[in-house]
Amino acid sequence: MKKIYSLLFCILITHLFYTAEAELNAGGYYKNFFTAYKSKYTNEPLMSAVVNRLRLNLSYAPTNTFSLNLAYDFAPRVQDPSLFSQSSFAVGVASSKYRISDFDSQLYPSESELVGNVGIYHNLDRASMQFSTSFADITIGRDAIAWGSARTINPTDVIAPYTYDQLDTEDRVGVDAIRIRIPVGVLGEIDTGYVIGSNFNFDKSAVFLRTQLNAAETDYSILLLEYQRDLLIGLDVTRGIGGAGFWLETAYVFPEVFADETKESDNYLRSSIGFDYSFNGETYAFIEYHFNGAGVTKPEDFLENIEQPAYYRGSVYLLGVHYLAPGVTHQFTPLISCSGQMLFNLNDTSAWFVSQIGYNIAEDIHISVGGLFSIGIPLKEDDTTQYQSEFGAYPNLFFSSFWIYF
Repeated sequence: MKKIYSLLFCILITHLFYTAEAELNAGGYYKNFFTAYKSKYTNEPLMSAVVNRLRLNLSYAPTNTFSLNLAYDFAPRVQDPSLFSQSSFAVGVASSKYRISDFDSQLYPSESELVGNVGIYHNLDRASMQFSTSFADITIGRDAIAWGSARTINPTDVIAPYTYDQLDTEDRVGVDAIRIRIPVGVLGEIDTGYVIGSNFNFDKSAVFLRTQLNAAETDYSILLLEYQRDLLIGLDVTRGIGGAGFWLETAYVFPEVFADETKESDNYLRSSIGFDYSFNGETYAFIEYHFNGAGVTKPEDFLENIEQPAYYRGSVYLLGVHYLAPGVTHQFTPLISCSGQMLFNLNDTSAWFVSQIGYNIAEDIHISVGGLFSIGIPLKEDDTTQYQSEFGAYPNLFFSSFWIYF
């Protein structure tokens, strides 16, 4: 019987890989990031890091209804030894808590060796197969799952979100899932799936049902998401208003509503609302307001409040309540652009500003330089844990990047 199954499997694989309609695509990119910053609260010298990232993408479609996708990241890093265990700014290989199992991301040095200035990391970021039928598209394996239309803070995006300081956001971190997308009408869709946590543990997994529809020139999306025993109800609305774009993305979370033993945790609301506009195709600007119901208004309460489920399960990282986030990008020439964006805490009047200028050397080669700058009252003197403002506690960072696509 085993021989029969093996023969059938070989016949299937041969058929898939040798059909005349097969399409094989390979590509990827190399990115280099250089970052440097100095802590405001210690006498340590300037700290720096050089992060290299080589990503290989492979897709294979033996038929019109079946495809395979793989992506692998290889990331050597040269940096201050302390940054391997604790880094304020994230570049390089990211990780996800929604994976059945994963190999150790650190190739070098081994756990038994002392950490020096060199580390080598890797990440199998995509490994999925997709089936397309007249009824639905089905994806099984490691792929990206992300939602939300907001430009700065996405309240509904809690599976594998990026933080404001992430320098490389081109590819969302892959998660292990079974996902089914069913088209409804011309612009509608039903999207449902199971995002699998470590060792198939349901308490570390997520289940979602998302619907998308269009009515009165407005796109609506409703999301029901159970993740790690929490329940999220989300709404996303986008439309055009007089040449400008408008979005409203909101999520209301019931912590531990599905837990066997419910602990006392407050429900919380997160919402982002904003507008954007393009001026003559050369200047793009947006402004967004974000309400973080999981946060607190007083800086002295920040550390105690981060013990709430929103911070260790709900992917919330902002500490305050009310935020304003304006941004602008200007295209000086077809090859040169400049952008600036600010995240402003309206409660303690601290701000986090990022600015960069980029230049496309060629069609597939890009360089940029920039920085992240913090404004606000710093931590109390001789006390590196007592906040007086949120962003005043952050260091300033300067960076450069070099990208080559192939």
